[in-house]
Formats: sequence, structure tokens, C-alpha cells
Amino acid sequence: MSSDHPVSGVASRYATALFELAEAQGALDAVASDLGAIAAMLDASEDLNRLARSPIFTAEEQGRAFAAVLDKAGTSALVKNFVGLVIRNRRLFALSDMIRSYNAILANKRGEMTADVTSAHPLGDAQVENLKAALKAATGRDVRINTKVDAGLLGGLIVKVGSRMIDSSLRTKLNSLKIAMKEAS
Repeated sequence: MSSDHPVSGVASRYATALFELAEAQGALDAVASDLGAIAAMLDASEDLNRLARSPIFTAEEQGRAFAAVLDKAGTSALVKNFVGLVIRNRRLFALSDMIRSYNAILANKRGEMTADVTSAHPLGDAQVENLKAALKAATGRDVRINTKVDAGLLGGLIVKVGSRMIDSSLRTKLNSLKIAMKEAS
């Protein structure tokens, strides 16, 4: 059994609880915005990511650090309380998964699909809009795009929509060519 399953279950339960609270308060979009800001901070700061994932830090240390970061970011009381609960329950390592789960629940409620797009370089607004249009044409549903940069791809994109993955990265194409050349010799 993979260790991903307990984290996914934990993330889903927490995300569902947050979603229900946000819905009751009419704050679905505000919470999504705050969570997006937190996800961006985690992606941008290796130190913050290490603080969230490392069991070496105490809940008090994590709580103080995240409270300061969330205050500076102007995060809503609901999201601050949620992150505080996550920290007290020693589940901060799963915060990124919780954010993804919340976004998936919100997208499902809106009739949208979520696509995770990894590119070698940051995508411009026009590129993201073109990609949304292409994915909407392919799936027949509105598509929300989460972007991520991985310079190791060299070029191209990896797009994950639901259970489908399209890998047009240069790295994959070069690896395929390398394998084909080995088989030919």
C-alpha cells in the first residue's frame, strides 16, 4: 500500500471540511484566493516548504511562522483558523494536498475540470488562455489551470487532466529517442 493514500484521505477530509465552512459563509472564492496565495508562497520559498514538511519543527514553531506569513499576506480569519488547526493536528505536511483537494472540490461544484500544467518556462497569460480554450474544446467543460515550472523539461508541456496525461516535453522525447536508438543497435 502506498504512503500516498493516507495523505490523500487526510487532505480530502480537511479540504471537504474547509469547503463546507467556506460555502456556509459564502466565501468559496475568497478562500480559494487565500489558498492560492499560500500555495504560491510554498512554491516560491524552499524555507517555508521545508518548515511545512519537516517533522523537526514543533507545532508551536510552525504556528508562529505561519501566523506571521498569513498575517502579512492578509489571509482571511477562516483560512488562518484552518491552517492553525492543521498545524495543531500536526498535518501541515499535507497542506499542499489539502489546497489541491479544495480546488478540485470547488471546480467540481462549478462544473469545471482542473488541469495541472508543467512547463519548462513560465506561461504567459495568452498561452494559458489558449491552453484553456484547447482543453475546453477537447473535454467539453471549462478547465481551470494550475501551472508549475520545471526547468528540467527543457521545453514543451506536461498536461494532466483527470486521469489523462499528455507529455510533450522535450525531456521525454529525448528519452524516447535514446531508448529507440539503444534498441536499434
